[in-house]
Amino acid sequence: ETELLLMIDYCKTVLKKVSFEPILFEKELIKSLKWLNQTEKDEFIKWCSINFKNKMDSLNIKVN
Repeated sequence: ETELLLMIDYCKTVLKKVSFEPILFEKELIKSLKWLNQTEKDEFIKWCSINFKNKMDSLNIKVN
């Protein structure tokens, strides 16, 4: 479980670092969603929606 939490943390860190660039943000978001299992995805999307609400609202990414 620690390893899974670290992957989520890594994905969060990457998104924070690229949040200034919309195209890169979207690319890294999609990549993160491929790496995470469904439970992690749910948590990650919730976190993204809170921390990057405007960016998330403007993206049309299928989460499932």
